[in-house]
Amino acid sequence: MKRLIASFILAFGLVTVAAPAADDKLSGVPMAVENPFVSRVSADLQTRFPTPESARRAGYVRYTDEDNTGAISYANRQWTSIDEAHPSQLWYDVNGRLLGADFSILQADSAAAPQKFGVDPRRWSKFPAHVHFGLVGPNGTTRYGGAGAKSYEKLQGANFQRPDASDFVKAGVVKSVKEVRFAFFFPAIWDLQIWVLPNANGAFADLNPDVKPVKGGGSS
Repeated sequence: MKRLIASFILAFGLVTVAAPAADDKLSGVPMAVENPFVSRVSADLQTRFPTPESARRAGYVRYTDEDNTGAISYANRQWTSIDEAHPSQLWYDVNGRLLGADFSILQADSAAAPQKFGVDPRRWSKFPAHVHFGLVGPNGTTRYGGAGAKSYEKLQGANFQRPDASDFVKAGVVKSVKEVRFAFFFPAIWDLQIWVLPNANGAFADLNPDVKPVKGGGSS
């Protein structure tokens, strides 16, 4: 998530979900104490989730297009990573290559940045609550987007924390609930990003020079 500033223009208007700027005291390169976590997670996830299909079988659902880092994100909608084996998100490139993962902790459960996995707490970023959705696109594709709390407040009777397909009809985004493939609430979280694909910039960097976005790639 902190790889980009995600602007969602579909649905209820322009919504921006922005990560705070990276702490200039930390580079993307893991510190010595963090290397065991990086090594364990990289080996484990590449073994268990080498393809998007393996992620889907484990309950992860695709919810984005390719972003500006070349990643397509999948979430299991379980926002508390109870241990290193349970990332809340996985990301793949347009060819199905596993790139990395996000671990998360609910902000409601932790007022301060988490101290978990032997990772410096400054590597965790805060993300506000929002909604993600997928709409029927042309030729069987999916249009991905999102909306924030203020957008939902404009719809009388809509529950931000329990988005419903009918909300999109009320907003005039679609004509029928059948055009909404999914919609889910993404709560406020602390988020930790890690590249499992080797990265010259470091496992905690925002970008990986070996991953190039494909213009128009990632449609589904």
